[in-house]
Amino acid sequence: MYLVYSFLLTVGFLLLLPRFLLDALRHGKYVAGFRERLGSLPSLANNGRPVVWLHCVSVGETQAARPLVQGIRQRFPDHLLVISTITLTGQTLARELFKSDATKIFYFPFDWRQTVRRTLRRIKPSVVLLVETELWPGFLRECQAQEIPVAIVNGRLSQRSFRRYKLIKAFTSRVLRTVNLAIMQTEADAERIRLLGVEPGKVFISGNLKFDAVILPVATSLTEEFRRRFNLVDLAPLILGVSTHAPEERIILEAFKQARLESAMASRLILAPRHPERFAEVAALLEDSGLNWTRRTAPYHARDRSCDVILLDTIGELQAIYPLASIVFVGGSIAKIGGHNILEPAAVGACIVTGAYSHNFETIVNAFEKAGAIIQLLPLSDEEAKTELCHLFVTLIADPQQRGDRGRRARVLVEQNLGASERTLEVLAPLFSTPVTGSAQLHSLLARPAHTT
Repeated sequence: MYLVYSFLLTVGFLLLLPRFLLDALRHGKYVAGFRERLGSLPSLANNGRPVVWLHCVSVGETQAARPLVQGIRQRFPDHLLVISTITLTGQTLARELFKSDATKIFYFPFDWRQTVRRTLRRIKPSVVLLVETELWPGFLRECQAQEIPVAIVNGRLSQRSFRRYKLIKAFTSRVLRTVNLAIMQTEADAERIRLLGVEPGKVFISGNLKFDAVILPVATSLTEEFRRRFNLVDLAPLILGVSTHAPEERIILEAFKQARLESAMASRLILAPRHPERFAEVAALLEDSGLNWTRRTAPYHARDRSCDVILLDTIGELQAIYPLASIVFVGGSIAKIGGHNILEPAAVGACIVTGAYSHNFETIVNAFEKAGAIIQLLPLSDEEAKTELCHLFVTLIADPQQRGDRGRRARVLVEQNLGASERTLEVLAPLFSTPVTGSAQLHSLLARPAHTT
């Protein structure tokens, strides 16, 4: 079955190569780190110190890993930490967030045996941590062959993903047997991964690291920089559209324009598209909108203090802007992407609106909706979504008490769900505290009691 997987992986790569090359020419998206993806890395000089390899896919997983990285550095200072990502945006953010914590930050290898072996020879990890159920069969098989323990941390397995994995359950179970620990977010996630083949004694529940990540300190100086440069004051409520996909920017812009006509109060808008390669596309949309707008990366100009719309064409600055927002729309939820993380705005008590398609964060969104801490739209056409968003913008701008009540409920929910990083480190501790030299020793370590909540 692994031969079939490797064959399909190679065929898929060759079929998609023209698309990769086109995107590379347009955006430089896949060129970055290509040699690293092929396993061409300088050998890591660890001087006999154990190496922890933490793998994050993209921006969301990288943000979620922040409290875990902090905990590893504090509790296991003798270990070296290396971090890999797959996407360019994840790599950019990891290099910014973990420049003082990680010995090396690099791109995850293509999942062919030789590239994986080459990378493992260079890194020589003592343990591998995969954030949010990132399963690469070839990589996991090679880690097992080299007796390198692998743990899933902050594991998530949606009902949709579970159904897909069940279609190839025999192969999925074989892959999952190479995982030594599966530390999952919820009981539902834990039950699904057990049904797919992970032994019950290897499955633990930690809660969601993203709750811990959103309470870490943020540079208030950056918040003040935004406030001063763009004159973001309470008299002009700020609407923030984050992690947006097409056609959400157009829907938000049209709703915003109509709301300004209907509302007696002036308001401002910041748009933060999910993917940097779409910044130019959204800029063109703004250029045709008839609104006064500017880019975050543009040189300072006097019009910054009064422009209608700001395009946030940077990575990693959103947490500094959330405290300034009156309303936050979290994207990928009118577009049928599955939604994005609502916890960052929730942590500062923002009033959050999201679309109907939030299945990537189903458990969290359901809990927030049940507590009256979020407003979620029904499934709507683009035109209906524009009308509904306009109505919400007008209503919420005119009703600061409703915004405040929802924001307070959101903040309380975040505070009630803290502690996942500590629980995760407690389960991982046996893998860190003792060098693991064989499968029998690893089995004995995992047999030790651990807190499962």
